[in-house]
Amino acid sequence: MGRRTMMNSGVAMISVLVASLYTSAALSSPDAFVKKTISSHSIVIFSKSYCPYCKRAKAVFKELNQVPYVVELDQRDDGQDIQDALKEIIGRRTVPQVFINGKHLGGSDDTVEAYESGKLAELLGIEDYDDDL
Repeated sequence: MGRRTMMNSGVAMISVLVASLYTSAALSSPDAFVKKTISSHSIVIFSKSYCPYCKRAKAVFKELNQVPYVVELDQRDDGQDIQDALKEIIGRRTVPQVFINGKHLGGSDDTVEAYESGKLAELLGIEDYDDDL
C-alpha cells in the first residue's frame, strides 16, 4: 500500500471514528435517552427512589405482576437533565411519569386511576387482575 493510500485510509478511519463519536454523543443526550428508553421497553417509569408517589405507581405494577423499567432520577448524575427533557417532551417535569407501550400514561394518580378502572390491564394485555390496591 502506497503512502498516499495509507494516509487516505487513515483519514477515512478517523472520519468514521469521529462520526460514530458524534452519533454516540447525540444519542446520549437526555432527550434521546428518554425517547430511546420509552421506545425500548413496554413499561417505563421515570421515578425518584424516595418519592412516595413513585412508590405508589411502582406498587400498581407489582399488583399486576408486571416488571417496569424504572429510571431512578435521583440515582443518576444526569437526572435533572432527564427531568428537563421530560418537560420538553410531555410538558411535565414531576415524577413519576409512566409510559406504556411508548405512550405517556401520566403520573401516580393517572396510573392508579387506570389500574382501578381496568384501563391499565387492558393497555398491558392482561385479562385477569385483582384491583384491591
